[in-house]
Amino acid sequence: MSEQLSSPRITAAYLDSFVGRLVTIVGKVTQLRGDQATIDSDGIVTVVLNRDAHLTNGNAVQVIGKVNPDLSIKVLSSRDLGSDVDFGLCSAVVEATHRHKAIFVSEN
Repeated sequence: MSEQLSSPRITAAYLDSFVGRLVTIVGKVTQLRGDQATIDSDGIVTVVLNRDAHLTNGNAVQVIGKVNPDLSIKVLSSRDLGSDVDFGLCSAVVEATHRHKAIFVSEN
């Protein structure tokens, strides 16, 4: 199995294109339920938390994880970004990433 070199930035709209792959996603935490959380990243995404994840409802979070077949994301690492995040800018970065895939996305 070859090692993944990149974790492209995505939003909810790109989930189905990255099943089984590592991704980076930024969103606002909208709900915490045990070992799962729901984030809003231009659409609702369920993330399956690891024990190191310490999220706060209403704060932004950056998640690096693997997209499951049910389009949830299994968290490998997460970072609380606080409440002052420009989600428009985050979405623009995702769009630029996918518009210029040759620069940002490694196809393994």
